[in-house]
Amino acid sequence: MAPATTDIPGRGSRFGGAFAAIWLFYLGENLHALLRHPDGMWRDVGLAALLLFAGTYLVLIGSMRHLRRDASGPQRVLPVWAGLAVMLVLALLQAPAAGSSMLPCAVYLSASAVMGLPLRQGLAVAVTVAASVEIVIRFVPGWHAVSQGYALAVVLAAAATWGMRLAFERQSRLIEAQHELAALAVSDERARIAADLHDILGHSLTVVAVKAELAQRLLDVDVERARAELNDLEALARDALADVRATAMGMRGISLPGEIAAAKAALAAANVTAELPGAADDVPTRNRELFAWTIREAVTNIVRHSRARHAEVRLTPDSVEILDDGPGSATPSHAGQGLAGLRRRADELGAHLTAGRRKDEPGFRVRVEIPS
Repeated sequence: MAPATTDIPGRGSRFGGAFAAIWLFYLGENLHALLRHPDGMWRDVGLAALLLFAGTYLVLIGSMRHLRRDASGPQRVLPVWAGLAVMLVLALLQAPAAGSSMLPCAVYLSASAVMGLPLRQGLAVAVTVAASVEIVIRFVPGWHAVSQGYALAVVLAAAATWGMRLAFERQSRLIEAQHELAALAVSDERARIAADLHDILGHSLTVVAVKAELAQRLLDVDVERARAELNDLEALARDALADVRATAMGMRGISLPGEIAAAKAALAAANVTAELPGAADDVPTRNRELFAWTIREAVTNIVRHSRARHAEVRLTPDSVEILDDGPGSATPSHAGQGLAGLRRRADELGAHLTAGRRKDEPGFRVRVEIPS
C-alpha cells in the first residue's frame, strides 16, 4: 500500500497520482465495516471520514512532488505534517462505527510519512504508528483476535515506501546528471566550433588583409601582379567560406602539407623570408593535425604582430617549431585566443606547447612536442 510519487519528469510524474489511487482498494475493509454498522450518527460520520481520508491521502501524495521541487525547509515539511494530522483525525473518527477495521488507515499514514517527510522523521512516524497499533490491539477489548498482523503491515509498508523513495531519488539524480552531461556536451561543441572558426577566419582574414594591402600598393606599379593578388584574394575568400561551412557541419579537416603551402603564401605576401620543410612524409598521421594547427596559428601571429623579416618552420616526426626574428610579439596583446585553443588541442594529445620570446636572439618561438 505504498504511495508512489516522484520528482522525475515524464511518465512517473503523470501517473504517480493514479498509481497511488490504486492502493485505496485496501480501504474496502473500512467501507464494508461501516456499511454493516447500524444506521446512526457514527455510521454517517465514519463514512464521511473515510471519504475525506481517501481524498486527503490523494491530495497529499499528489502535492509531494511539487513540494520537493518548489519548497524547502519548513515550507516543505509543514504541509505534509498537516496532511498527516488530518488523516489521523479522520481515521480516528471511523473507529466508533468501524472498530478494528479502521486499522488499515495506519498503513496509509506510515507510508505517506516515509514518502513525504525527511527520512528520519518519516521513519520515526512509521515506528510510532506501528507501536501504537500494537498497543491498541492488545488493550482494546475484542481487537486482538481480529487485528493481528497490522503492526507488521505498517512496518512492511514503510519499508517498501522507503525503497521506492530511494529508487525515485536515485533515478532523479541520474536524470539530472544526464541533463548536465548533455549541457556540457553542447557547451564543449560550441567552444570547439568557436575555436575552429577563430583559427580558420583568423588565418584567412589575416592573409586577405595582407594581400589587399599588397594589391593596393601594386595598382600604381604592376597592374598584372595586382590583378594576380586580387585573384588570390577571391580564391582565399571562397576557401574561407567553404571552411566555415564545413566547420559548422562538423566536417572540417586540415592537412599538414596544405598548411605548409598556405604558410609559404602568407609569409610571402607579408614580405617575410621563409624557410619551410619541403615535405611532411615523416610525420605520423596522429601528429599531423596538431602540427598543422600549430603552423597555422604561429604563421598567422607572425604576419599580424611580429614585424619579422625572416621566419623558419622546423618539422620532425615528434615536434614542430616556428621561429621568427621580429621585434614585435608574435602573440596578440590580449593573451592570444588562438594560442589558448592551440594549447587545448595539445593537451588533448598529451603534447607540450612552448610559446614565448627566443632566448638566444630577438624574435618569438612556438614549439609543440609530442612525447614518443
